[in-house]
Amino acid sequence: MTGNDRERRLKVDLMIACALFAAGVVVSGMSLAQIRAEQRTELAQATQPLQGTPSNDQDKTPAEAKPGGDRPTTPAPEPARPDPQTQGAAKPALPPAPAEKVAPPIQQK
Repeated sequence: MTGNDRERRLKVDLMIACALFAAGVVVSGMSLAQIRAEQRTELAQATQPLQGTPSNDQDKTPAEAKPGGDRPTTPAPEPARPDPQTQGAAKPALPPAPAEKVAPPIQQK
């Protein structure tokens, strides 16, 4: 290869590199402009805010506290009762382990 051929290839490579760099700058600038334009115009909420239903227990006053006693509550706390239809409906996430992978119970000392 001669010196002129190397110089010509170098110039072509540099021109291609400059063109690719300029294209990247233009695409980045257009993307930033589009993002800024969308932020100004699109200011909507995805879902409506939740509004609770007013309770009937708001007008009741809590029971009077007695020294040394339990903490009083106006509505008595109720234990959680699962729906009878859903009992037993939950399936385990993984199948049971095969017998060869189950270890004997740990002995207490």
